[in-house]
Amino acid sequence: MSIPIESAVPLLAVFDVPRSVAFYRDALGFEVANTSKPFTDAKDDCGWAMLRLNGVELMLNNMYEDNIRPPEPDQARVAAHADTIIYFACRDLDGAYATLSARGIAASQPKVAYYGMWPFLPLVSRRHWSWSAYAARFTHRGQLSD
Repeated sequence: MSIPIESAVPLLAVFDVPRSVAFYRDALGFEVANTSKPFTDAKDDCGWAMLRLNGVELMLNNMYEDNIRPPEPDQARVAAHADTIIYFACRDLDGAYATLSARGIAASQPKVAYYGMWPFLPLVSRRHWSWSAYAARFTHRGQLSD
């Protein structure tokens, strides 16, 4: 008998929670559903946040306890997460690309990948982010295809 799991929510360990919250909220349109107690009065200065957009949920968590972090990310730690990829399913891939471009976010042009998807990658510096986000139009097995 299977366990009746109803959803899964990724928890992303990030170097800078306020900056990450701002990216997901301001660039991608997520709403901030909940946060931990703020460290200061500065906007989004928390150690954890739950974000939501169109039924999609994700959590951001500070890599460092009590908001004590080095001035720059630990490159060994960032490299250990270089294989972390989030695929955001999106029917209007061209619209998503145009929206990101209009918001000043550099992204590669959408094109068909060898595995039958149309991924494009917002080009975010690995100095500040330890993840990659793709919006994708699935064509494999007829999923989410236009």
